[in-house]
Amino acid sequence: MNIHTVATQPFSDQKPGTSGLRKQVPVFQKRHYLENFVQSIFDSLEGYQGQTLVLGGDGRYYNRTAIQIILKMAAANGWGRVLVGQGGVLSTPAVSNLIRQQGAFGGIILSASHNPGGPEGDFGIKYNIGNGGPAPEKVTDAIYARTLKIEAYRILEAGDIDLDHLGSQKLGEMTVEVIDSVADYSRLMQSLFDFDRIRDRLKGGLRIAIDSMHAVTGPYATTIFEQELGAAAGTVFNGIPLEDFGGGHPDPNLVYAHDLVELLFGDRAPDFGAASDGDGDRNMILGNHFFVTPSDSLAILAANATLVPAYRAGLSGIARSMPTSAAADRVAQALNLPCYETPTGWKFFGNLLDADRVTLCGEESFGTGSNHVREKDGLWAVLFWLNILAVKEQSVAEIVQDHWRTYGRNYYSRHDYEGVESDRANTLVEKLRSQLPTLTGHKLGAYQVAYADDFRYEDPVDGSISEQQGIRIGFEDGSRIVFRLSGTGTAGATLRVYLERFEGDAGKQGLDPQVALADLIAIADEVAQIKSLTGFDKPTVIT
Repeated sequence: MNIHTVATQPFSDQKPGTSGLRKQVPVFQKRHYLENFVQSIFDSLEGYQGQTLVLGGDGRYYNRTAIQIILKMAAANGWGRVLVGQGGVLSTPAVSNLIRQQGAFGGIILSASHNPGGPEGDFGIKYNIGNGGPAPEKVTDAIYARTLKIEAYRILEAGDIDLDHLGSQKLGEMTVEVIDSVADYSRLMQSLFDFDRIRDRLKGGLRIAIDSMHAVTGPYATTIFEQELGAAAGTVFNGIPLEDFGGGHPDPNLVYAHDLVELLFGDRAPDFGAASDGDGDRNMILGNHFFVTPSDSLAILAANATLVPAYRAGLSGIARSMPTSAAADRVAQALNLPCYETPTGWKFFGNLLDADRVTLCGEESFGTGSNHVREKDGLWAVLFWLNILAVKEQSVAEIVQDHWRTYGRNYYSRHDYEGVESDRANTLVEKLRSQLPTLTGHKLGAYQVAYADDFRYEDPVDGSISEQQGIRIGFEDGSRIVFRLSGTGTAGATLRVYLERFEGDAGKQGLDPQVALADLIAIADEVAQIKSLTGFDKPTVIT
């Protein structure tokens, strides 16, 4: 083997965010940039030599190039075997499943999730550990520390691997296995859900539409919904993964999944619709002229879990990210289950899942999942909903409205201000932090402030502590406003403002959330000086 040790210098901007390192493609194309980060991952691990690595991405621009580089670096650093998806494509939950099924040491996922793709778009890389989940902070901190000191990386001089044909190839002394991207994941889904009952419901006239947004779930959705469940051809649309996602923004929300929204809110709308994001770990659920918030979706899945074969014995607990509404808490209380509130970032659910403290978990950012893998899982959530629809034989709207009548409604909305100048965003947050000690006990509008803090999380399993995870202003009636800078963007900063108010009166549960939350929206702008400090007159995205 001809292994080169290449001299390099550190880059100062390789600190991972909530889900790995994300930058625009031209940044990753800089000489040594990707290589530095990959070598820093390997240098931060112990005992991987001779072990198995899972590798794949969402198919966005630069995916194939990056995979070839990583394969040659893995061979030079002593990995024994790499499982790579055909064409270099694997959804994020599929990677998690393969790590767990194959007993792999870990995995590398190439994706910027819901961010746009293309030559000037975004790219990302993250490392998943042996339980299948995202690397915890102690690992990502070690990787970042290494990026600041790295002086060289190792890479094998060799030709490129054929990624398009299944089978084994040798790269130096390392084995590369190109595998079917869909097969193992599909088998897992069939083991969890009642495919026969869903199939019968589809034959009985349930009309569904699945928007893959030209992202990674296209092949998965086509195989599962059209081939295995017998949905009509064309049920899955935008189903061919493209390097630039067809020029779209692969974020499954009411703004960017406009093809699906127009269909479900149009004439002759199907009964059920769903969209997924770039790497397949997020989902949006729609009914006929009806939108299900991700917070409500988590609560409804938890409340109906025993209708699904894999969860028939019940749940061990529920976890939600701090900005996610307390709708799931009400279900947990009714079922006498523990409910955990964690920082944003799926990695925080891993310890709870591994310790069997929770079965279901979710984030308001369109992510839900369970103990079947250690990532959020978009198509899993879609199948869960279809299983519930098949058993209950109600519409999506009826299921949600019944849930509200039983548990009450948590009016909820998220306002995103995307691409805010970083200095402006940081000034806003620092000004908010400086106010926190003075807010408790005071009135904001008609609301009495019960607490005001910057969320601090102590992991109940390993005792690790995460500070400054989001500014919270909580009111005596249970309403909340949360402010957070997102760690998933690549340019500027994204300010997220979360608003929540509980309504237990069934007669008052039918309002538009923006109307029900209007006074809290005004308070949020006033206390944080959003318009004046960001320069934005209105949010970029409202969900």
